[in-house]
Amino acid sequence: MKKLSVYLAGVLTLLVFALSVNAQEYDYISKERKTPYWRDVNVVKAHKEYPRTQFMTFENENDALSKKFEESEYYISLNGTWKFYFVESYTELPENVTDSAVVLTDWKDIKVPGNWEIQGFGTPIYVNHPYEFVERDPKTFYPKMEAPYLPEETPVGVYRREINIPENWNDREIFLTLDGAKSGVYVYINGKEVGYSEDSKTSAEFNITKYVNEGTNSLVLKIYRWSTGSYLEAQDFWRISGIERDVFLWSQAKTSLRDFRVKSTLDDSYLNGIFELETTVRNYSQAVSYANVSYKLLDSDGNTVLSDSKPIGVQRGGESSVRFSAEIPNVSTWTSEQPNLYKLLITVIPEGEEKGEVVPYPVGFRRFEIVPYKTGDRIDRLFLVNGQPIKLKGVNIHETNPETGHYVTEDIMIKDFTLMKLNNINSVRLSHYPQSRRFYELCNIYGLYVYDEANIESHGLYYGEKSPSKHPEWEQAHMDRTINMFERNKNHPSVTIWSLGNEAGNGINFFHTYRYLKDQERDFMNRPVNYERSLWDLNTDMYVPQYPSAAWLEEIGAKGSDRPVIPSEYSHAMGNSNGNIDIQWEAIYKYPNLQGAYIWDWVDQGIAKKDEDGRSFWAYGGDYGIDTPSDGNFVINGLVDPGRVPHPAVAEVKYVHQNFAFEAIDLKEGIFKVINRQYFTDTENYKFLYNVTENGNIISEGELSVSLLPQQWIQVSIPLDKLESKPGVEYFVNFEVVQKEAQSLVPAGHIVAIEQFKLPITSPKQTYSEKNNYPALKVNDTEKSISISSTVVKFEFDKSKGIVTSYKVGKNEYFKDGFGIQPNFWRGPNDNDYGNGAPQRLQVWKQSSKNFNVIETKVSPEGDNFIVDVTYLLAAGNLYNVKYKILPSGILNVNVLFHSTDVEEKSIEASEAAITATFSPEASAARKASSSLTVPRIGVRFRLPATMNNVEYFGKGPGENYVDRASGSKVGRYKTTADDMYVAYTRPQENGHRTDTRWVSLTGKNNGLLVVADNTIGFNALRNSVEDFDSEEATHRPYQWNNFSSEEIASREDENARNRKPRQTHINDITPQDFVEVCIDMKQHGVAGYNSWGARPLPEYSIPANKNYSWGFTLIPISEKSDINSLTKLKY
Repeated sequence: MKKLSVYLAGVLTLLVFALSVNAQEYDYISKERKTPYWRDVNVVKAHKEYPRTQFMTFENENDALSKKFEESEYYISLNGTWKFYFVESYTELPENVTDSAVVLTDWKDIKVPGNWEIQGFGTPIYVNHPYEFVERDPKTFYPKMEAPYLPEETPVGVYRREINIPENWNDREIFLTLDGAKSGVYVYINGKEVGYSEDSKTSAEFNITKYVNEGTNSLVLKIYRWSTGSYLEAQDFWRISGIERDVFLWSQAKTSLRDFRVKSTLDDSYLNGIFELETTVRNYSQAVSYANVSYKLLDSDGNTVLSDSKPIGVQRGGESSVRFSAEIPNVSTWTSEQPNLYKLLITVIPEGEEKGEVVPYPVGFRRFEIVPYKTGDRIDRLFLVNGQPIKLKGVNIHETNPETGHYVTEDIMIKDFTLMKLNNINSVRLSHYPQSRRFYELCNIYGLYVYDEANIESHGLYYGEKSPSKHPEWEQAHMDRTINMFERNKNHPSVTIWSLGNEAGNGINFFHTYRYLKDQERDFMNRPVNYERSLWDLNTDMYVPQYPSAAWLEEIGAKGSDRPVIPSEYSHAMGNSNGNIDIQWEAIYKYPNLQGAYIWDWVDQGIAKKDEDGRSFWAYGGDYGIDTPSDGNFVINGLVDPGRVPHPAVAEVKYVHQNFAFEAIDLKEGIFKVINRQYFTDTENYKFLYNVTENGNIISEGELSVSLLPQQWIQVSIPLDKLESKPGVEYFVNFEVVQKEAQSLVPAGHIVAIEQFKLPITSPKQTYSEKNNYPALKVNDTEKSISISSTVVKFEFDKSKGIVTSYKVGKNEYFKDGFGIQPNFWRGPNDNDYGNGAPQRLQVWKQSSKNFNVIETKVSPEGDNFIVDVTYLLAAGNLYNVKYKILPSGILNVNVLFHSTDVEEKSIEASEAAITATFSPEASAARKASSSLTVPRIGVRFRLPATMNNVEYFGKGPGENYVDRASGSKVGRYKTTADDMYVAYTRPQENGHRTDTRWVSLTGKNNGLLVVADNTIGFNALRNSVEDFDSEEATHRPYQWNNFSSEEIASREDENARNRKPRQTHINDITPQDFVEVCIDMKQHGVAGYNSWGARPLPEYSIPANKNYSWGFTLIPISEKSDINSLTKLKY
C-alpha cells in the first residue's frame, strides 16, 4: 500500500499541474447541454467568477479604515424580504417563472437569509450519513439508485426581488455575490440566465454588468433542493435548502484589484516579519489600462510600518500582477493567545485619475511548519506555530441557528467565540465546510486557530468502490470545492490548517486536491493539509483519527509517530456525555506528538418549535413527520444547547484545556509547582490566588507571587503549619488563576484556571450518642407492615410494596405521598446508554427498581434503637439488604449491602451506528465488551414535599458531575435548589448528579432533612422522577424511526424498538412535579463519551454486578437552629 501511494503521489503531481484553474477556464460546462446543470455531474458551475479573496472596495483610506465591509458606498445588501414561489417537484414549475414580467399573485414572502424549510416551505430533514433524497437498501446501506440519481420530487424554490443600480455605479463592474445557497442555484437578471453554482458553502460571484440597467432590475434565483452537488454534501446536519448566507451587490472600477495574496510569515529567529504581497489587477475595459498600485501596512496604533508603490499596465480584458516584499524587525506576531493584527491597505489608481479604490485587509504574522523537534530525549516531527509545538484545544462547529436554520448572525458568532474563549478553547474545525466571511474575520480578531475544511462529504456512498473520491467523473467537483475554499480564505491570519473534506473515502480525487493545496502553500504560508480518511496515507500531513480512547492515545504517544497526531473528532458530546476527557488530555499533555484534539461538537443543532399547547422546545430529526427520513437526536451532540446555554460538560472542558497547571510537591509542607502552559504569553496579566478550606469553609487565603515566562514553572509554598487534625474535618487547598485585564472577549476578573488538593490532615469521626431523653420507641410488626413509633417519630415499612411509606418526626412528614426509601438501580438512559445498548442490555435493573420482591423482614432492638432488616431478591437473582436503624430522636440510619450475581448481561445486536460508524482506532475493540453484568447505579430514592426545594451540600460542584466527568468540579460547600439542579438536555435524560458528597441538606421554610454519608455518596435532587427522564416511559411519544427505505417504514413495530430506540421526547415533556425526588447512590456509573454508538463507561467508572458492595447514610431532621457543621462531623 505504501509503494502504491508513493507512485500515485508522483503521478498525481504531474496530473495536477495539467489541471487548468485560471479564471478563463474555470467553468466546466456540458457542450451540448442535453442534461440540466443541476443533474449533470460534469457541471459544477456556469459563468461564475473565479474565486478570490473576499474583500470590499472603498473610495479613500479614511473610509477603508473607519467603515465596515457593508458600509462601503459600493456595497448593496440584498438581505431582507423577497417574493418566493415554491413547488414540491421541479416538474411543477411554470415555464415563465423566471420571466421579469411574471405575475406575482401566487408568490409568498420569505426572509433572506434563512432556509426555506424553517419558514414553512417543504420539510426539514435530518440524517447523519444517508442521502435523504434516495431510498437506501436496508441490508447494504447503499442507495438503491446509482449516483448521481436525483428524484422527480426535487423541490424548487424561486426567489425574486427588484434591485436598483445607483447612478454612481455607472461605468463600473457590478457583481452579485451569493455567500451561500443550497443546492443548485440558477441566476437570472431581467429574465436572462446569468449563471449557475452548486458549492453551497463558499461564495458564488457573478459579473452581472452586461445584464443590468441603471435603475430598477429584476433578480431571480431558482434553487433546486438537490443537485449532483448534494452527493458531496452528506454532512451530519439538517438537510435544508435555500439562501442561507448574505446576498449582496458590489461594484469596482474598470481597472481594479482582482485579487491579492499576502505572505506574512517569520524568519528563522521567529522575531522578524517577512512580508510579501502579490496583487493582481484586472482591466475590464476595451483598451490598455495603466495604473499605480500601492500599499500601506499599519500597526494597531495606526502607524505606517511599510509602504511602497509600483506602476502597472494591463491589456484590455486582461490581468497583470505586481509584487512587493519587505521585512519588519521585531514584528508583533499573531497567535491564539495574542492575536496581533496589522491593517493592510491596497490602493489602485488608474492613470490620469486622482483617486481609485482602496481595499483594507487584516494581516497577521505567523509561521507554520512541521519539522523534527526535540523534547527531552525524544525527537518527533511536530507542528509548530511561530516555533512552538502548540496544543490545539478545539471543537468542531456547524452553522446552526434555531430560528433560521443554517444562517448564523454575527451576534451568535460572537456569543460562540466568547464562550469558547471563556472556556479555554483555542481552535475550531469547520465541520464540514467553510464558514461565512465574518466568521473568519472574528477568528482573526479574537484569536482562534481555524481548521478550514472543504465542502466535501460523500458519506452516504461510504468508503469503498462507490465512493466518488475514486471516480474521475467526480474530479471536477472535488477540485472546484477545494479551490473555492483556498482562494477565498487564503489570506485570513486565523486559517491554520486545510482539510480536504470529511468522511468521503480516500481515492485519486483527494490526491489531486492534496497536491493542489500543497502546491499553493509551497511558497506561501506552508499550512499543513489534512484529511481524516487518509489515515496514515501520504495525502495528509497529520494523522487526524476520530474517536480514539485514552488508552489508544497513550499507546500512540509512547510509541511515537512519523507526523503529528491530532484527532479531528473525539469526546462525542451527545446529551449528558464527555466522560473520560480528562484522561485523554493527560495523554495529550504527556506526549509531544499528541498535539491536541477537536471535540464533536460545539452546539446542539436543534430548531426552535412549539407544541400544540404553545410550549417551546428544540426540534430534532423525526419532528417533522412520522415517515420522514431521520437519524433522530443524533444531531443533538453539542457542548452548548441551541440557544448557546452551556451544558455542564463545558466546565470539564475548561478544566482540561486550562493553560496553567498545578502539581503537589509536598502536601504536608504546602509546596506546589505552578506551570505556565502557554506558548507565547507570560503571567503578567494574571493573579494567582489560593485558599485553604475546613469542611468547605475558607479559613485562610492569599495571593502567590508568580512570574513566569511561557512554558516555565515555579515552586511556591503556602502556610499550613497552623492546621491541626480534628475529628470529622477535611482540609483542601484551592488555587485560582484570575485574569487582571480584559483581553480577546475574556473580561477582567475571569477565572481561567483552578486546581484543588486534599491535604493529608485527617482524624476519624467521633460517634454520635443521644443526649436527650426521648420517648421510648414501640414496634408494631404485622403481616403487611412494620411500624416503629413514639410521640416523636413514626417510621413505617410496607412489606408488600417493599418501601418505607412514612418517616415523620414531630409534625413533619418527610416522604411525599408515601413514596419513601426504596431500592434504585436505574437512571433515565443518556444518549450514550442508548448507543451502547444499555436500556435493553441492563433492563433487569429497571425491573429491580420497580418490582420489589421482599423475601425477608426482621425487627430487632439495639439498646434504645430498633433495626428493621429488609432483604430483597432482585431480578438478577442476587440479594439486596437494607437495614434501617431508627433512633428515639428520629434520626434514621440506613445501611445497605448489595450481594454479587454471576448473571451475564443480555446480548444485543450491533447498532447501525456502530456498523457504519466513523473510523475509530478502536472501532472493533469498542464493540467487544465483557459479558459480565454491570449496574447503572446502586442506591435508593425517596420523595420529599416540593417545599423542601433548597439544597446545600458538601461535595463536588458547583455544577453537575459524574464519576468519569468530575475533574473540573471541586469539593466545596454549595447552595442551590432542586429546580436549579435540573439540566435541560435537548432530549431529556439522566441529569443533575453530584459526586463525592459528604452530606446534603434539603430544607423548606420550617423543616429540613440532612443526609450524612458514611463515606461519600452521589446524589440527585430534582423536581422530577427517574421515570420522567426515561424515554421508554414517554408512551405518548413515538419512537425515533429511521425511515430510510419503504421496507423500514412498512416493518415498523413498537416491540422491535422497545428499550432499543429512544422516543421523540423534548424539554416540553418535562414539567416540575409537586415533589422533590432524592436519589442517594453508593455510585452511579459514568456517562461515557468516547463515542455514542457503542462505547461504555470505562471499567473503573462502571459497577460490576459480580461484586459485593456495602455503604450507608443517615437521615437527620433539622431546623433553622440546627448546627450542620457539628452534625456532619459525627459518625452515626
